[in-house]
Amino acid sequence: MSDGPLIVQSDKSLLLEVDHPRAHAARLAIAAFAELERAPEHVHTYRITDLGLWNARAAGYDAETVVAALVDHSRYPVPHALLLDVAETMARYGRLRLVSTPREGLVLEAAEPADLEEVRRARKVAELLGARLDERRVRVAPSQRGALKQALLKLSRPVEDLAGYVDGAAHPITLDEQDWQLRPYQREAVDGFTHGGSGVVVLPCGAGKTLVGAGAMAALGRTTLILATSTVSARQWRDELLARTSLTEAEIGEYSGDRKELRPVTIATYQVLTMKRRGVHPHLELISARDWGLIIYDEVHLLPAPVFRMTADLQARRRLGLTATLVREDGREGEVFSLIGPKRYDAPWKDLEAQGYIAPAACTEVRVDLPAADRMAYAMAEPSDRARLGAAHGAKIHVVERIAARHAGEPLLVIGQYLDQLEEIAERLGADLITGKTPVRRRQELFAAFRAGTITRLVVSKVANFSIDLPEASVAVQVSGTFGSRQEEAQRLGRLLRPKADGRGAHFYTVVMRDTQDQDFAAHRQRFLAEQGYAYSIVDAEDLEAGSNGPAR
Repeated sequence: MSDGPLIVQSDKSLLLEVDHPRAHAARLAIAAFAELERAPEHVHTYRITDLGLWNARAAGYDAETVVAALVDHSRYPVPHALLLDVAETMARYGRLRLVSTPREGLVLEAAEPADLEEVRRARKVAELLGARLDERRVRVAPSQRGALKQALLKLSRPVEDLAGYVDGAAHPITLDEQDWQLRPYQREAVDGFTHGGSGVVVLPCGAGKTLVGAGAMAALGRTTLILATSTVSARQWRDELLARTSLTEAEIGEYSGDRKELRPVTIATYQVLTMKRRGVHPHLELISARDWGLIIYDEVHLLPAPVFRMTADLQARRRLGLTATLVREDGREGEVFSLIGPKRYDAPWKDLEAQGYIAPAACTEVRVDLPAADRMAYAMAEPSDRARLGAAHGAKIHVVERIAARHAGEPLLVIGQYLDQLEEIAERLGADLITGKTPVRRRQELFAAFRAGTITRLVVSKVANFSIDLPEASVAVQVSGTFGSRQEEAQRLGRLLRPKADGRGAHFYTVVMRDTQDQDFAAHRQRFLAEQGYAYSIVDAEDLEAGSNGPAR
């Protein structure tokens, strides 16, 4: 027995004592391969997953490193069977490889004949394979490259894809670094991607993922398709590329609901690509037919199913996924791993905060009592109705007003899910409201006014969750969300993390209705941020004092 902060259990769960002096070091050591499941006050529960181990293996970690992390930080002896399982699971990555040769084309190559024989006996794999070359190798049609990787991952046989890429059309791009330079971690992320081939870069909101994309474009010097979450996001990409690279307006096209421009660098929205007409996706087919050298997926954790299917056909193109979190509530992280690529770079949020690259943030959960008159109605409601009854209750509006008074004069965002709730809050605060119905031009005007300080309050729906650059926002109040979405929680905090001109920190409030599904969802939403080292202080709404700008405790 040692004094470590970690208890490693045979079911692959890890218990981390949060208040232990070595807890931070242990969290960093296990973050590469373990996922946080629960994060109450004193003991956090992590889970070792196969996908986490394979991502770690692809990122350069070996089994010895993972085993050492568990042994070094564990309070008790680590179960021997678990250590063996970790080593065997990580050893599966690379036993099957996709390679390309001038003579034989695309080939699936196995470390041992038995490895190939095993996967060939799976019907869904066999139908994707071509002629057998020898006892360890079999041909694969290039069109089946993505489908094969998906099928093998479902058999827990991940493929290391070493088949390389077509160059795509050349288009020289340089970074204009006269007044700025890539930060060290951004350069590491670019190098990790370009040397790895394809994959995902994970960086906090506000840490400059767009610049990593620009760096990758400059490193490759090829035509590029950028897929963005919205037209506003697409135009922010365009503005950033114009400001930071040698690209001109004539070289950058927008492919959205408003415009259909195909240029050497084209920025398309997921929404327009997934539009269906007579059972087909015409824009998807048009764009995927171009000779791209690089495809960038912004907010890759949001990829819709049709774009996954398109990506399966684009395995000969280099692919870069950018995200703040690889968490997907639909459990399709494996699709990202197999079709975009493994995680190539990941920077812990708190590390970048300590270096001054993102703003420090105080997270506060404000709990509101459900009025006695509404308790019976909530108890008798259908389960499908309870989420809204708690999340959109009118008692939250008074709390929002109190928080706004507490931070008077500071740039403040109120973020929510339910439009009628947001409309009432906007009216009470005298603030502008942005929803999905707000025209793109009007959204851009309001965001610009907020950045300039002309307005200091904005009420926004979930359209502002992703890829919206509001660097001066220092206070956010979350009143409702998409059930228990961890990715949404991370993105909403991310609206505040861009460094402030005066160096001040940020305040992230979540208003929660006590003893309802709203509180249960809030606990689930906070898991990813807890993994990154953020702690939520909890305060009762009645104890929330106006007039003090310090964080609630």
